[in-house]
Formats: sequence, C-alpha cells, structure tokens
Amino acid sequence: MAATDAVLYEEKGDGIVLVTLNDPKTRNALGDEIIDGIVAACARINADTSVRCMILTGAGEGFSSGGNVKEMREKKGLFGGAPVDMRRAYQHGIHRIPKALYDLEVPSICAVNGAAIGAGCDTTLMCDIRIAGKKAQFAESFLRVGLVSGDGGAWFLPRVVGLSRAYEMTLTGDVIDADKAERWGIVSKVVEDDKLLDEAMALAKRIAAFPPHSIRLNKRLLRESQGVSLPVALEMASAMQALAQSTEDQNEAVNAMLDKRKPSYKGR
Repeated sequence: MAATDAVLYEEKGDGIVLVTLNDPKTRNALGDEIIDGIVAACARINADTSVRCMILTGAGEGFSSGGNVKEMREKKGLFGGAPVDMRRAYQHGIHRIPKALYDLEVPSICAVNGAAIGAGCDTTLMCDIRIAGKKAQFAESFLRVGLVSGDGGAWFLPRVVGLSRAYEMTLTGDVIDADKAERWGIVSKVVEDDKLLDEAMALAKRIAAFPPHSIRLNKRLLRESQGVSLPVALEMASAMQALAQSTEDQNEAVNAMLDKRKPSYKGR
C-alpha cells in the first residue's frame, strides 16, 4: 500500500483539510505507509498557506490500534535487530509522527472514531484538539505487551491529563471510554458517532474563519510557550505580535469590527 492510499488527503474548502488514516483491515495500525502518509500530509499543509485547519480521523471502525502486535511476536520492523538498530528504527520511523504533528503550523483537530490504543492513543494526544464519538476508547496499553510508550506518549500524556492520571493510565493500561475521556480532559467534546465529522468540521470552520497567518502564529505561540520561561514566552509573544500586526489581514479584522461587517481575508 502506498502512503497516498494509506493516508487520504482531502481539501474540504474554507481552508480545511481532512486527513484520514486508511488501513481499516489493520485497524489503522501505524505501519510505515501510514507514518509516511501523516508526515507527507503535514509537510504539504505547512507549504500551503491557504490551509487554516486540519482534521485527523481514521477509516473504518476505529481510529488506530497503534503498533502491530504480529510484528512484535515475529521480531520484525521496529521490533527486530540489535538494540542500536531498534533505536534508529524508532527515530527514523514512528518518531516522525510526533515531530510532524508538533511542527504542523495550523491547528489540528482529531476526530476520534472508535478505539485509539497504544500509539494510536498517543497520536490523538499529539493533536491540538480532540473530539470523540460515543464509541471512542483510549488506552495507554504498552504495559500489556511489556513495552513503554516509545512514540513520545510519556511527553504528551501528562500535558493533557496531568501527571497523576498519566501514571494511572500508563501503569494500569485501563481502557478509558468517551465519557471518562471528556471528564479527564482527553477530549473537549463527545458527540454521536454519526455526527463526529460534522462536529469536527463545524469547529474547523470556526477556526478557519480567522486570518490565516494569525491562526498559525497563535498555534505556534501556545505550543512553544509550554516549554520555556516567562521572559522567553513574552519575547516570542512580542515578536509574533509584531508579525501579526504587519499583515493586511489584521488591519482588515480591525476595520471589519469597527464597520460592523464580515471581514474578507486574503492571507496577506
């Protein structure tokens, strides 16, 4: 399966791109083709300044089953070779997903359909916003197969649910249903399964209605401010604010507000 088949890229209008993990026979296990597809989709979006928001979802009954358990048993792929080979396989394989999603310039919404297990769960956490269908499930299930979250989940999970709940999810491998996921802050909203993409699209349209360069700057400022001191965060804020204030679209936003009319943004 080619990366273009394993991950579908659809321009939905209004600056919104829908990216779909498309290997339902493996429950969208994160094999090489899906990894390549996610990375390619993020690079394509970053290069296209007309894109203002991305939605990520899975084809079939679930979002992603994570790693391929059969490959674990057969010692293939990430699970084969000497330790130095496995380390490089992670760095040049599945680690490309968190790097690509972290570096994605536009806001990302994960529409979680069905189960998101192990690395599949972590992939949802790498997105900025998560909406779940009622059948969605989340599990940090690495201990069930004697592993750690080698995909970066130990970095993302505590930032989403807090350290105590991150320990609980990691050290029990318990499955979290959609309602509990909402209570714990894993997802922002739970909706009927058949309304999931409609809800994600409605949210994406609300985001995409703002000036495109300012959207990207706001996304980056929030992300980068989590790992720096306050003085550094303030320096980034002032620099990004100067960039935003130099755009035609920011001037248009102010004029439209004062004129009580709908703004017309040109991405300049």
